[in-house]
Amino acid sequence: MHFLFVHQNFPGQFKFLAPALAADPQKRVIAMTMKKVQVAEWHGIKLRSYAANRGTTKGIHPWASDFETKIIRGEACFRAARQLKAEGFTPDIIIAHPGWGESLFLKDVWPKAKLGIYCEFYYHQEGADVGFDQEFPAQDDADACRLRLKNVNNLLHFQVADAGISPTEWQASTFPEPFRSRITVAHDGIDTAMVAPNPGVTMAIHENVTLTKQDEVITFVNRNLEPYRGYHIFMRALPELLRRRPHARVLIVGGSNVSYGARPEEGQTWKEIFVAEVRQQISDADWERVHFLGTIPYSQFLQLLQLSTVHVYLTYPFVLSWSLLEAMSAGCAIVASDTRPLHEAILHNETGRLIPFFDVTGLTNEVCALLDDPVERARLGTNARAFAQTHYDLKTVCLPRQLLWVKSVANRL
Repeated sequence: MHFLFVHQNFPGQFKFLAPALAADPQKRVIAMTMKKVQVAEWHGIKLRSYAANRGTTKGIHPWASDFETKIIRGEACFRAARQLKAEGFTPDIIIAHPGWGESLFLKDVWPKAKLGIYCEFYYHQEGADVGFDQEFPAQDDADACRLRLKNVNNLLHFQVADAGISPTEWQASTFPEPFRSRITVAHDGIDTAMVAPNPGVTMAIHENVTLTKQDEVITFVNRNLEPYRGYHIFMRALPELLRRRPHARVLIVGGSNVSYGARPEEGQTWKEIFVAEVRQQISDADWERVHFLGTIPYSQFLQLLQLSTVHVYLTYPFVLSWSLLEAMSAGCAIVASDTRPLHEAILHNETGRLIPFFDVTGLTNEVCALLDDPVERARLGTNARAFAQTHYDLKTVCLPRQLLWVKSVANRL
């Protein structure tokens, strides 16, 4: 059986599933990616790159620019697929992340192939991320029109896809019927054996500071520091947190770009905007205990979670971050936003503490309460890890579910 994976940043969400399929000598697996391929093969998977040959049209209607970008990428992938077909490769099953449009035209190359798509998120005008944070309202009263058009890519995929897979029940619930009934919920998986507590962990912050589990450490992790992941709320809690916890170190992970939502004004970053907002409320001595680590290697990220005394995770009603589940697997005591994506993983006072997203005082109080209560931290951390092992373990739960999903797609042949 032949498999084709398509992801603009492969392996992405397929980093476990694709190698698992390639490990079977009876399966041939090829992956297509927009990344420039440095090696011809990865974990038994043949890699093929594709590249767009044009950019978005200057002056195009702003509501149409997103879809034009997806068409450009879809065409690039289509032409690379035609070349693969000319070389004699015909997949039985195509597994794609459709979010950037690459898989729009693959069934035009291989009409008999079955297409399974990764269903990450379906856009809504209300009830999810849009309009959730009134501090950042839409700049255009016709923004709902633009948002509807962002779903064109999803809707066109529904016409050609045979099945979908989604990492959480809530993310799957954002998709409309009748396609929702074709979506299987199976998370990408956390290697809970690797992401585990380590009482002996140490982490060098800089040449003069090395932290251990004996230190009081508050951790906060984003891919990029931005409102969608509650960075502004966390920063507004910092002055009081630092005042009440004179020995705490605050470790903040994340870049200065934008992953989700609107960009700030030209020349600014969300990181610096909210640093500037709170900095005058924090003494120089206290500010020295705040460490912006930027983006860090995965091994260091695991050390950070293992080191954490209290971990904070905040998000709009949007895609759930892997980092939250990794924090659970590492046995962190977690304070998280009471938003719908969290409800599947954080059970209040069982696997963590939930606070209203915008409640800066509540966030401060919960973090401080846990810092004062090592017994409660241990209970929540133990429960969080057990929950992660039971529901999100890669080898015993998630990968078997993903492989069953692949088998169900194959049974449609």
